[in-house]
Amino acid sequence: MAEVRVVSLVPSVTETLRAWGVEPVACTRFCEQPDLPTVGGTKNPDLAAIGDLAPDLVVMDEEENRREDHDRLVAAGVPALALAVRTLADVDRELGRLAAAVGVDWSPPPQPPAPPIRWRAVVPIWRRPWMVLGQPTYGATLLAALGVEVVPADAGAYPAVTLEDLAALGPDVVLVPSEPYSFSDAHLDELATVAPPVRVDGQDLFWWGARTPAALDRLAAHLRAALDDRRGATD
Repeated sequence: MAEVRVVSLVPSVTETLRAWGVEPVACTRFCEQPDLPTVGGTKNPDLAAIGDLAPDLVVMDEEENRREDHDRLVAAGVPALALAVRTLADVDRELGRLAAAVGVDWSPPPQPPAPPIRWRAVVPIWRRPWMVLGQPTYGATLLAALGVEVVPADAGAYPAVTLEDLAALGPDVVLVPSEPYSFSDAHLDELATVAPPVRVDGQDLFWWGARTPAALDRLAAHLRAALDDRRGATD
């Protein structure tokens, strides 16, 4: 198959394509690939600039990008592939679709069985208002594969909450990701009213794709050390 000219509007897809040896002709400014041309953001891509690149494929994500941008690209005759990852189980299927679209020979790695749930965690993703990771989401199912249950479990994917309501759920820990919001040490003091806070890598928690297997290993090691320290402090 001839080399495919791909524009990626999804940071985790950009990372995955490059891990596969596929160099996108452009990506978003959030993709953290300073050597690649950019075509705006995930929610406000420069559609004219994308069209000028004459891509064979624009890769998008149903949650990361806007449907209207997808529809405008398709109406302009630009092929677009919309991926949909809502859970860890979706990753292999959607990476298979992506690999087929760009001509990469890829097969999913084996997945070990998930351990029993050992911890209940709150995962804040925004402030003013406080918003947290809920279910069903990729991040929540990734943590479940590591023995961590995200709460609240029945309030939707990204519910707005109060710290008082979160504290009432009695979580064991607050897992504070490095993105999408940059939480300061002062914010950790606020979150400590809910449960002991532990910082985690937001990209490992939220960026699905080629990084997923290693991200599981890194998060498992980090959480095992941090959470066991917390448990030891309370025994």
